[in-house]
Amino acid sequence: MTDQATAQTDRTYIVIPLFNDWEALSLLLDKIRETVEPSIRQKFHFLIVDDCSVSNYQNLPTDTGATLSILRLWRNVGHQKAIALGLSYLAAQPDVYTTIVMDSDGEDQPEDIPKLLQASQAKPGQIIFAHRAKRRESQLFKFFYLIYKTVFKLLTGKAITFGNFSAIPPGLLRKLVNVSEIWNNYPGGVIRSRLPYRSIPLERGGRLAGESKMNFVSLILHGLSAISVLMEATAVRIFLFCIITAAISSVAITSVVLLRFTDQWLIPGWASYVVFSLFIVILQAFLISLLLVFIVLTYRTQSHFIPAKQYGDFVERLERVY
Repeated sequence: MTDQATAQTDRTYIVIPLFNDWEALSLLLDKIRETVEPSIRQKFHFLIVDDCSVSNYQNLPTDTGATLSILRLWRNVGHQKAIALGLSYLAAQPDVYTTIVMDSDGEDQPEDIPKLLQASQAKPGQIIFAHRAKRRESQLFKFFYLIYKTVFKLLTGKAITFGNFSAIPPGLLRKLVNVSEIWNNYPGGVIRSRLPYRSIPLERGGRLAGESKMNFVSLILHGLSAISVLMEATAVRIFLFCIITAAISSVAITSVVLLRFTDQWLIPGWASYVVFSLFIVILQAFLISLLLVFIVLTYRTQSHFIPAKQYGDFVERLERVY
């Protein structure tokens, strides 16, 4: 057996970002113990990334896996950044292993962990994501999620049908944490990294306890952060849209001017109003294009946050539970 294969099967790290969701985490660990076979579960090493919670756990199950540690952060950085910090901490260790990323609320179902591991072992050179074959959210949420996927596809040219629930092979972990874009959005960062990935269909579960910390504003910001990591592709598409809009407006202005001097039935002043409106559209398209050029040039020249190199600034301590 090769070293890589040994690293894949020897142990499995499970990174779980958390903010005040200790009750849900406790229920999640219980569910893992109930649904995952002991032969698989005994290889689990849990890393809970505590995103500077204002509360602490009362008790946690101590027989779910091999070890459970809590990575305490100095400040609240948000869900996506907490994932990047947890992965960076593991990548900095002498040995790396297959790593599962999952949420603490139970919507990522524990019984699907073996399916991710099996898919990862079948394709050891790829990051495996859980594609949501069936969701349990409200119809309103599903409607806005469909809008988000459509807008993401139009602006970036990429399809995104998965979230954080994933399996990272050891051979890609250290490469991934050197991708600056995972700091803003983990799935989007993987897409931007051009590291090989694929998704498998898995059903989304329900929250085990408490209420989601995500409100409407948070969901919008989460969607924008995913789009922002593919900013260059987005900027090019918006730039092309502005050029097409300006070209159509120019043709329309020419047509209106010709009609104004050839057809006497046009209402006086109507042609001037249309030409002025279309000229404003062209001016706005030009200004947006100019702004996009400056944004892309600034983005390319500025230094970026590399999680693998700077994660230590955010880590307070590692607390071993068992």
